[in-house]
Amino acid sequence: MEGVSYQRFPRIKIREVKGDYMKFELRDTDASIANALRRVMIAEVPTIAIDLVEIEVNSSVLNDEFISHRLGLIPLTSERAMSMRFSRDCDACDGDGQCEYCSVEFYLRVKCLSDQTLDVTSKDLLSSDHTVVPVDYSDASSGFDNSTNKGIIIVKLRRGQELRLRAIARKGIAKDHAKWSPAATVTFMYEPDIYINEDMMETLTLEEKRELVDSSPTKVFGIDPENKVIVVDPEAYTYDDEVLKKCEAMGKPGLIEIHAKEDSFIFTVETTGAVKASQLVLNAIEVLKQKLDAVRLSDDTVEADDQFGELGAHMRGG
Repeated sequence: MEGVSYQRFPRIKIREVKGDYMKFELRDTDASIANALRRVMIAEVPTIAIDLVEIEVNSSVLNDEFISHRLGLIPLTSERAMSMRFSRDCDACDGDGQCEYCSVEFYLRVKCLSDQTLDVTSKDLLSSDHTVVPVDYSDASSGFDNSTNKGIIIVKLRRGQELRLRAIARKGIAKDHAKWSPAATVTFMYEPDIYINEDMMETLTLEEKRELVDSSPTKVFGIDPENKVIVVDPEAYTYDDEVLKKCEAMGKPGLIEIHAKEDSFIFTVETTGAVKASQLVLNAIEVLKQKLDAVRLSDDTVEADDQFGELGAHMRGG
């Protein structure tokens, strides 16, 4: 119908933010936007990762390719990734990917001089940029409870073995390779709407109420001091329908009704440490806006072609 607008204004309510973990609600939108946001967070928010390795000396038990692969998977702090250039688009180095605008250099020089096994870890990597370094999982502010961690092990050396290399880290997205993914996990669920028919519930005995509560695999329901069945944690519901099946088995269909709210979603975000969870969400929204702007520009171009024909295509250089 002409003139009708289906524009919606999504709202976000933050529930919990803790370093590399975030939980929030997304309301007043549909599953297409929720899933688009999830996919962008996983695969299209840029980070920095090692992309080129030049090995000078390697007398360890691992071959060069194995070590290069392990180096690429080490998460690097990527707060400045959004402002960096992609190496393929960098005009300062003609796409070579080895300049200060699109890359960061790392050096590693380690040699074992004792009889004790030497662990070569991510903390042995020396960066040319203090803002881009391997993620420190022993840092209390990172949200990871591991104070004894000495970094991610790259290789182990014995007496006389040596490893010397130069590595180039570049900006990229997980769509190209998983090493650039900033997300450890991103999930969302429909917010459940649970209704209990109090009149039908009063016809059950206390034992039947306990059986009904226990039929749920997760702690969704409970019994209060007045022996009434109540909803304890609606978000613990996993849409398994076990409670509904129990109601039918008891001959009480409609005793409990559970529906998913079609416009309300609960997100859980965990990052690798490359960026904070809150920053990941903000960056994902920015990337999504850029993609939508590109679609709108494409639509405008099509309309111009329809209106001006070959002239419009000629003006665009087509």
